[in-house]
Amino acid sequence: MNLVLTVLEIVAPVFLLALIGFTWVRTGHEYRLEFVTKLTMTLSVPALIFTALVKADIEPAALSALSLASVVAYGGVTIAAWLVVKMMGLDSRTYLAPLIFGNTGNLGLPLALFAFGEAGLSYAVVVFAAMALWSFTFGVYVTAGGGSLGKAFKEPLVWATALGALFLWRGWTLPPFAMNTLSLLGQIAIPLMLITLGVAVARLHPHGLGRAALMSLGKVVLCAGIAALAGLWFNLAPVPFAVLVVQVATPVAVTSYMLAEKYGADSDAVAALVVSSTLLSVIYLPVLLALLI
Repeated sequence: MNLVLTVLEIVAPVFLLALIGFTWVRTGHEYRLEFVTKLTMTLSVPALIFTALVKADIEPAALSALSLASVVAYGGVTIAAWLVVKMMGLDSRTYLAPLIFGNTGNLGLPLALFAFGEAGLSYAVVVFAAMALWSFTFGVYVTAGGGSLGKAFKEPLVWATALGALFLWRGWTLPPFAMNTLSLLGQIAIPLMLITLGVAVARLHPHGLGRAALMSLGKVVLCAGIAALAGLWFNLAPVPFAVLVVQVATPVAVTSYMLAEKYGADSDAVAALVVSSTLLSVIYLPVLLALLI
């Protein structure tokens, strides 16, 4: 009973904030999705990443192990997803990126914070950074039919991760006024990302939800299993192991829909994956957390 209450305390704020965003739009209120997304991804999320890493109490060996495990996990998921897409005869431009990339930002970071505290958030940032770098390069390439490594290095969150890792490695910090400013800026990221998730889901126009739900279930099993194997291979401690599994197993990212819409893939099919996997996550994420806590 205590475990059930603990899991509910972790996941309830996440889905309630998303529900606020969903209800806000459904009741006719305005929400500038593009502006808020740009604000969070350009300013607040990089600030959150940097301050989380600077303040993190992570041993260099643990940081290296989690970084390598994240790379291996996403490499394994990429190969497995490519095989699934080819065997099922699906359009790789539409389905490959959604099957690989989860919502490690909007959902993964808050879940790690609520479940495992500041240490969990620090670990989650590492996994998020690995996913983001792969998404901005390979993800764009497969969806658009072209991409470049240079695009990834134009993203503020990539530089925030690199600087945060450098400060963590060297034991550096910034003057208190600068850290306090960045901390305040970073604190708006998580509630804004969750509300924005609800807004984005409310505005999607999916089709084929039944098929999408089956694919979403397959994605969860595939991603959680491969992440667990990677965590065991690198002998991760319980908290980084749990964070890695939860992050990689998060539902399909809304950014996958945005990329499909931008580059002419089947955005309605991707929207169905986003909606079905997000709804299923209300069930499977608590179960996953109960197994890992």
